Amino acid sequence: MPGPSRLSPDPSCPYSRMPWDLGPSLWKTAVILSLLLSSTALSPTSGQTKIPLETVKLWADTFGQDLYNTVTKYSGSLLLQKKYKDVEPGLRIQEVDGLELVRKFSEDMETMLHRKVEAVKVLQNLVEAAEEADLSHEFNKSLVFDYYNSVLINERDGNGKYVELGAEFILESNAHFSNLMVNTSLSSVQLPTNVYNKDPDILNGVYMSEALNPVFVENFQRDPTLTWQYFGSSAGFFRIYPGIKWTPDENGVITFDCRNRGWYIQAATSPKDIVIVLDTSGSMKGLRMTIAKHTISTILDTLGENDFVNIIAYNDYIHYIEPCFKGILVQADRDNREHFKQLVDDLMVKGVGVVDQALREAFQILKQFQEARQGSLCNQAIMLISDGAVEDYEPVFEEYNWPDRKVRVFTYLIGREVTFADRMKWIACNNKGYYTQISTLADAQENVMEYLHVLSRPMVINHDHDIIWTEAYMDSKLFTSHAQSLMLLTTVAMPVFSKKNETRSHGILLGVVGSDVALRELMKLAPRYKLGIHGYAFLNTNNGYILSHPDLRPLYREGKKLKPKPNYNSVDLSEVEWEDRAETLRTAMINGETGSLSMDVKVPLDKGKRVLFLTNDYFFTDISDTPFSLGVVLSQGHGEYILLGNTSVEEGLHDLLHPDLTLASDWIYCITDIDPDHRKLSQLEAMVRFLTGEDPDLECDEELVREVLFDAVVTAPMEAYWTALALNSSEDYQHVADMAFLGTRAGLLRSSLFVGSEKISNKKFLTPEDKASIFTMDHFPLWYRQAAEQPAGSFVFDLHSAEDPEDPGEPLVVTASTAVAVTVDKKTAIAAVGIQMRLDFLHHLFWAATQQCSAGDGLCPQSCQDSDLDCFVIDNNGFILISGRPQEIRRFLGEVDGALMTQLLSMGVFSQVTLYDYQAMCRPPNHHHSAARPLVSPISALLTVTRWLANELLLFLLQWSTWGSWSEPSRAEAKAVFHHSHKHRKQDVLQPCDTEYPVFVHQRAIQEANGIIECGACQKVFVMHQIPNSNLLLLVTDPTCDCSIFPQVLQEATEVKYNASIKCDRMRSQKLRRRPDSCHAFHPEENAQDCGGTSETSASRPLLLLPLCAWLLPPQLLW
Repeated sequence: MPGPSRLSPDPSCPYSRMPWDLGPSLWKTAVILSLLLSSTALSPTSGQTKIPLETVKLWADTFGQDLYNTVTKYSGSLLLQKKYKDVEPGLRIQEVDGLELVRKFSEDMETMLHRKVEAVKVLQNLVEAAEEADLSHEFNKSLVFDYYNSVLINERDGNGKYVELGAEFILESNAHFSNLMVNTSLSSVQLPTNVYNKDPDILNGVYMSEALNPVFVENFQRDPTLTWQYFGSSAGFFRIYPGIKWTPDENGVITFDCRNRGWYIQAATSPKDIVIVLDTSGSMKGLRMTIAKHTISTILDTLGENDFVNIIAYNDYIHYIEPCFKGILVQADRDNREHFKQLVDDLMVKGVGVVDQALREAFQILKQFQEARQGSLCNQAIMLISDGAVEDYEPVFEEYNWPDRKVRVFTYLIGREVTFADRMKWIACNNKGYYTQISTLADAQENVMEYLHVLSRPMVINHDHDIIWTEAYMDSKLFTSHAQSLMLLTTVAMPVFSKKNETRSHGILLGVVGSDVALRELMKLAPRYKLGIHGYAFLNTNNGYILSHPDLRPLYREGKKLKPKPNYNSVDLSEVEWEDRAETLRTAMINGETGSLSMDVKVPLDKGKRVLFLTNDYFFTDISDTPFSLGVVLSQGHGEYILLGNTSVEEGLHDLLHPDLTLASDWIYCITDIDPDHRKLSQLEAMVRFLTGEDPDLECDEELVREVLFDAVVTAPMEAYWTALALNSSEDYQHVADMAFLGTRAGLLRSSLFVGSEKISNKKFLTPEDKASIFTMDHFPLWYRQAAEQPAGSFVFDLHSAEDPEDPGEPLVVTASTAVAVTVDKKTAIAAVGIQMRLDFLHHLFWAATQQCSAGDGLCPQSCQDSDLDCFVIDNNGFILISGRPQEIRRFLGEVDGALMTQLLSMGVFSQVTLYDYQAMCRPPNHHHSAARPLVSPISALLTVTRWLANELLLFLLQWSTWGSWSEPSRAEAKAVFHHSHKHRKQDVLQPCDTEYPVFVHQRAIQEANGIIECGACQKVFVMHQIPNSNLLLLVTDPTCDCSIFPQVLQEATEVKYNASIKCDRMRSQKLRRRPDSCHAFHPEENAQDCGGTSETSASRPLLLLPLCAWLLPPQLLW
């Protein structure tokens, strides 16, 4: 029976239940519930530790007061508040008109993008130059011509002489091109490994395109904001300006083929619906099936976000390779394309091929989608991939496609056998398609590309130079050796046609010209100072995919390397703004509407460890003549107000030049990236030149400059205050704080050191190495954002944790920041001020405070340093700043003491908030870490080894002997293609997934709580008290009771698992999208009889043995 109570629970403390989730097992939940239901009703047994409530309150109040006095003294927050109060009569706070703002940003972006379009029409100069050059060029089969090959330039042979096509090419670092080594006088030419650099078509095309060099240079001189300009040839070469050295990958292979890039495909063809029909009958066994799979992979690589696709396999019966996609077409986004590739990879061959049923199914899908106004509503095509043994197909075409022939049929004859070639060619020629024979892996790329040329014919014959804009992408493939290229781009592109009369009906596409636009440069036209502390701007495409958003995370870390996520450019707006569950915002923006709406949102901070609760106003409009829409977000309250004050230029200049002052380096105060003489200037230097009239050519944002001048004047006294404090501090207090700092909405940052720079604990703080602590294009500093949502006069304390484990000897640091609010006419604007201090000083202050006791107690019987008490100081998200055990610092309380965190959740002291991450990366369930796994099954090991040997043999034979040639270029070609065809099988350790994770938040209304936790054989007593003027809590518990019966409460992300039905529904869902404006499906002058033929090649003996090997080995060993 319990003994007399030594601790009376506070009757005023609310014990309202909150939702919590501690684990999947029902029995665990039952145990915890029963324990919690009994815990507060029990009294501590005799001999348990007494924790006086008054003493804990005294400790919390004493520590809070000492802490407040210290941080207000060293930060100067009260002085800064007074300085703003002194100038308040002359202040004006302006409310931001969100709709006007989004229209203004949209117009500025439209103007900038129009300049890029003009550049492409200057690029039209490129188009015209390329077309005129082709018109005047006579094809010369024996042409000999040296050009600057991007891979070979500046390369020397063993004798020190430049290699062929590798002459001297001067390269210089250029800040405008991300400090890459470039030549702004010339372009260079890149070719993928599987394209022979002396092929007559290549040499003639490169020779003809030399005429683009002076146009490239003239364009760049006319518009210095231009970045990369290029011409992608339909023959396979890529001319890029400025010229650059190209680096092969680690295998010595260049897989980059401009014809596979989104900008090329979108400019070359109109949107399309594609049904791929694959023969999986027994006759397709072995190498044929390998080639067929690679052909499908190559076709999929030519599809983009505006296209739709499905794949049907047939033998004795037909089946969709993804049953979930039965009877529909799906958007050819990256996720679906890669999904199809994996499914194709697993296909097996058997039975007899019955093609008519498969063709009927394909025609029916296309017809249903056309009638339902779904899909691309433009080109429609069927891709038939077979070894040619097809029958009973003519009645299908009579029923579904003749006489209009609205669906093109492209046929791909797989293998060397030509017995059925006439049938395959007849099908293509009678359905406005194209026939090709693919005998080797190396044939696939060039032969697949033919269908793009056919689809481009109507546009070419009509000479429609449509301008296209691409989705966001990172061309890391373009410059494999340069990390600077990992930036998001969009491309504006136009097609280039042959103007020769004799080829008019053939509609010959010469290639595509394009120019890149860095999205970062575009977003600079939505300046951060106008958006406020939590505000931001974002862009999305006609398909609903994000172009730019501060919460878009396109990279993930693999070891020490940052790599693009597989689906980084197909992140939907609904996956970032996931609170918009009805997709009201997404629908309005895709429809190109102008308007606004409000949403309550949960904003994750500090890598998901914390959360802010905001009400945001969304304003949106479209950007004319582009497929893009712009959104602007302002948080209600201080986020929609700008502080305006008056000051003279002379006074402002004086205070602007203080050494402790810096400006946000990513923000545009003055335009410095156009004139080469301005590029070396910092934003502060440029502003000073502008204000002094030293450089009349500088363009600056005058509104922002005025705000900076005013902020500089008001905050100037802080420098003298901090300096005096540093000089007058005694030796004992030199290590209280490392530095003080403040920030304003104009991106102004002041900081002052209290110790020598060599003694600063966290040297990355307030530097570009710690982006979370500074003003960037995407966000205000973390300490600023947290302070803005803290109650007035209260400080936010944040213990920094680095990504890598800290050096044990390195002192931990805490930032303490508070908001300085200025209110005029009930409108509030906010600045922030704070200090960086060492955690050991915080500990010193805390242990001293817990020596206190109430006056009536005499000598203090207890303190937090006693062995019979556990004391924690945690922040409002449950992370430990102070503990008697150093190893617990920075950890989440629920990880250290699951029983206590469970009780605090059940009492409502903390609440659990569930957040979602639709850009996460997870380990696939079939991923195995153990290299010993094959030992479990000798058969599995044998199969694995046999499969590896078969693949290695295939690669060896392809490297040393290709169909029809023993030449070095062909060997390189085979290696490249084999590499390309197998790269999608290599599973990344991490794969895209959806996750949910909990964040725990203290409820400010509950400032104190206490209770007893029943832990089976013992009872655990605890007391909690808010530490005044802070986001900190003091927890005192009895360590003698073992409560390990309670599971840990962890702040871990868990993958959201969808059952088969939900997963299928998600995959089939057709989200709203806006189709491109133009469509070129047919032209009456098109020569439909130009429909392909057979290629003359001969096989080398070793490769002729491969089909035999394929028959001898089970298929699963080979593929």
